[in-house]
Amino acid sequence: MIEGLQLRHHSADEAKGILDQLVDLYLQVYAGGGEFYSEDRYRRQLGLHMQRVGWELVTAKIDGVLVGYIYGFPLPPQTRWWDGIHEPVPPGFTDEDGTRTFALSELLVHPAWRRQGIAAALHDELKASRPEPRTTLLVRPDNVAAQMAYRSWGWSKVTQLQPNWEKAPTFDVLIRVADPSSSD
Repeated sequence: MIEGLQLRHHSADEAKGILDQLVDLYLQVYAGGGEFYSEDRYRRQLGLHMQRVGWELVTAKIDGVLVGYIYGFPLPPQTRWWDGIHEPVPPGFTDEDGTRTFALSELLVHPAWRRQGIAAALHDELKASRPEPRTTLLVRPDNVAAQMAYRSWGWSKVTQLQPNWEKAPTFDVLIRVADPSSSD
């Protein structure tokens, strides 16, 4: 672990106080990513996600500077998370009850701080605090570094999904099931 790395959990109310920092870091990470990665779209997404019951954020700071974060929320029974999923999927795969699946929505680290274990530390910190038996996320198929990291952390691809948001790319749907023999 990096010397001086501080991880901190935040509720949605606490995160409102650092909203501009979260957006600024997002824009640095996705600079040049195109219209889908715009400030306006991300502020709307983040604002909607922060309203979700059980939303949780973990930030990573070094010397008081935000260098990364991860956030997500449990999927409610009438979730739209699975809208646009590509068939076939296992029977019952998209059934949600509010306690089955935690959706990991963002995991990002400032480019200058990558490949130093910060993403893994954020991932493990958030996962350790979640009671849901499975976690899902969406990752671009061409994001090789993220794909490799997630696979090394025990994630598996199930299918693909294209959200019905304007200019949304197609993503791989990854799942990580909690090990029933651990307290994870």
